[in-house]
Amino acid sequence: MAGVAEVLHAEWRDHAYPAHTHDTWTLLIVDDGLIGYELDRQRHAAQRSVVTLLPPHVVHDGRPGTTHGFRKRVIYLDERLLGEALIGPSVDEPMITDTALREQVSRLDQDLTAGDDLAAESRLATVAERLSWHLTGRTVPPEPPAATVALRARELIDADPAGVEGIAAIARRLGVSTAHLVRSFTRTHGIPPHQYLLGRRLDLARHRLLDGEPAAEVAVATGFYDQAHLSRHFGRLLATTPTRYQRSHVAD
Repeated sequence: MAGVAEVLHAEWRDHAYPAHTHDTWTLLIVDDGLIGYELDRQRHAAQRSVVTLLPPHVVHDGRPGTTHGFRKRVIYLDERLLGEALIGPSVDEPMITDTALREQVSRLDQDLTAGDDLAAESRLATVAERLSWHLTGRTVPPEPPAATVALRARELIDADPAGVEGIAAIARRLGVSTAHLVRSFTRTHGIPPHQYLLGRRLDLARHRLLDGEPAAEVAVATGFYDQAHLSRHFGRLLATTPTRYQRSHVAD
């Protein structure tokens, strides 16, 4: 997915990795244990309560902080996502104490692992904005009114649910940040834009299935990658598969 280079889950008891660098931002949360590390020759300890952000091209290492070891989840972010200006602040303060942000990072990891790109795209924008907010002294740029943004976004989705490339694409058309679009839409309509878009696509899929079209063709025509992608989301909504749904209608 754009902005994400890799996702890594690791559980180590006695492994220590030597000094190295990445060409990405290293965004990590600890699910168990303690990670000791040096960043730019300064010692730190990552624990469960914080979000750790290591900047690209800056030397760091890592080791278990206790004999218990540690379990972590890491999302490697494209270095352009946050920008070069934030490297210095993240070297000075690589650990962020923010319970809401940690939950968003955890959910982003879950969305990416599940292959739920629409949800991950929206979540990534929220996480990136929150990280920038912390690293830039908590400044908030002005944005257009939420209700206006939400209405225009809904009109774009309703006009062509299958053709919408994603939430970031809608934000670009409206000239706002993806995070602002997500906030505005959720506040106004009571549902995140990716979830609304998914619902509209599933509506289209149901109608085409009831018209007798093959599920594989329906999936591609309504904005899903393939039949498996459609089936996963179809099952979450209706607790059945597209094929069973279609057959039950014919049987009735």
